Amino acid sequence: MSQTYSPISADWPYQVNPPGTPDWERTAARWLRDLLPARYAGYSTLTRHPVLLARHARLQLQNEIRAVRAALQTCRTELPALGFSETMIESTVKLYATELAQLNRLAGGVRLITDALMKEARRAPAVARRPAAVAARR
Repeated sequence: MSQTYSPISADWPYQVNPPGTPDWERTAARWLRDLLPARYAGYSTLTRHPVLLARHARLQLQNEIRAVRAALQTCRTELPALGFSETMIESTVKLYATELAQLNRLAGGVRLITDALMKEARRAPAVARRPAAVAARR
């Protein structure tokens, strides 16, 4: 995932079109899907509903942030016992610090996209918000 961001906001991912432009929701959904493990692409409930996808991406990132924080907090005490050199431990600390910063930037992007998707959902008429399969049955 690239670390370049759009001029909309420091946290708005450049891969996502600005709200209100053509295909912005599609680009948002694609970006959100890329944040999740590949196996989630098969769950149509998530892939057809961008707000649910954004919610799950937020939860996924929160858990990743917790895991990286735990790894960062414990690596200086646990890695020596595993036989790692001080040089390797320092490299690992830098790796985790870099990853934590990236995850926090991604979480900021997810927050902005979620807010924009929610505004869009409130503006759309109820019929347009129904999944295509439900609307087709009527």
